Amino acid sequence: MDEAGVEECLRKLDSDARFAVPDGDLSVVFLGNEEMGELHGTFLGDATPTDVITFPGDTSFGEAGEICVGVEQAEAVYKDHDVSLSHEILLYLAHGWLHLAGYDDKREEDRVEMRRGEKEALAFLLADREPPECSLSD
Repeated sequence: MDEAGVEECLRKLDSDARFAVPDGDLSVVFLGNEEMGELHGTFLGDATPTDVITFPGDTSFGEAGEICVGVEQAEAVYKDHDVSLSHEILLYLAHGWLHLAGYDDKREEDRVEMRRGEKEALAFLLADREPPECSLSD
């Protein structure tokens, strides 16, 4: 991953009040299916791999939260979405960020708002740049 590019995108989201998240340190990790399945099973009761899992932080300890991105999930679907792998991963980052900003996707009406937020966040992020470059290697 282009770490500097990812950080730049997250800082840009942080600069816009529409996407406000709690103050504090943010951890971002990129994981494979096995690790995502373990997290998903342990914390959400479903051991299947998923695209992104977000954990809120404890602001009293200076933590904004953690975004866990399923890179193998992105690799499996990005062509079906007619986007680049980098764009798919940026969508997952934006989705995780929006969870920290208070968006939810458990109920249908919440999912509609989440999709709207994702579109706004991606349009904002991609208005003046390409997604951070990423590639997969063994």
